[in-house]
Amino acid sequence: MSEIRFDGRVAIVTGAGLGLGRCHALALAQRGAKVVVNDLGGSVDGTGSGSAAEDVADEIREAGGEAISHTANVTKADEVADMVRQAMDKWGRVDVLVNNAGILRDKSFAKMELADFEAVMQVHLTGSVVCTKAVWDIMREQGYGRVAMTTSSSGLYGNFGQSNYGAAKMALIGFMNTLHLEGQKYDIRVSALAPTAATRMTENLLPPAALDLLSPEAVSAGLVWLVSGDAPSRTILCAGAGGYAATKIYETDGIYLPPDQQTPENVAANLDKVLDAADQRELQSGGEQSVKFLTKAATHLGVSLR
Repeated sequence: MSEIRFDGRVAIVTGAGLGLGRCHALALAQRGAKVVVNDLGGSVDGTGSGSAAEDVADEIREAGGEAISHTANVTKADEVADMVRQAMDKWGRVDVLVNNAGILRDKSFAKMELADFEAVMQVHLTGSVVCTKAVWDIMREQGYGRVAMTTSSSGLYGNFGQSNYGAAKMALIGFMNTLHLEGQKYDIRVSALAPTAATRMTENLLPPAALDLLSPEAVSAGLVWLVSGDAPSRTILCAGAGGYAATKIYETDGIYLPPDQQTPENVAANLDKVLDAADQRELQSGGEQSVKFLTKAATHLGVSLR
């Protein structure tokens, strides 16, 4: 396989001042991308400010690459628009967007203030929406775009004390699924990365021996592929400690109950068949579920759907 390169491509990486975002930005730059390094410069909970983005941009330039920094708050459309405008003024295009910016405010749901729930949703979900919206028309007009969301096993499978984070991360999968459909015509491919790495967000959660195995570089290898020219779309790539896997959402074939049997008791009585994974499949759009159920009903009742 030929080397994956980004020569002539422009990438925006949010939350790129430290941790995974920094590693993503450096990896893209090393492969020829011109990089907008975005970071508000905040702490893990989203407070404070600093010069982290410019430090990474300096690092890229010192290595012979091209980069600018921007401290846009990803939840503020005017600041994000200014960031995108600067990229367009300097390089004339935006090819890659890596939605990486995030914060943590972990507490059990019983103890969590609504403000902490809303803040995490705002940065992870709304921030990704704001940034993607800012580049979407550019990518449509140039007939090319690669967008990566950052999801998490906390959203895909749940994690105690992270109802806010998990909700935001799973919401991004729904966002990805629809953008995948809407972007196909314009060669805009949208996927999601579910990372496990040693960063500020994980340093207090895992023992040192585990953290030593979780290099950000291993995760960035997956990210670079997700936003490459030959990238997939609507793929959830899980990466950590040198392991790479895909998460898929399947739906069982299910059952049909005629009108006179459509009761809660009959649903419960047929639960084994409802859950039977033998003929499960990955649906490509929400409408496929409706078609499946309508086809079962029409077949049983002898009704034509045409």
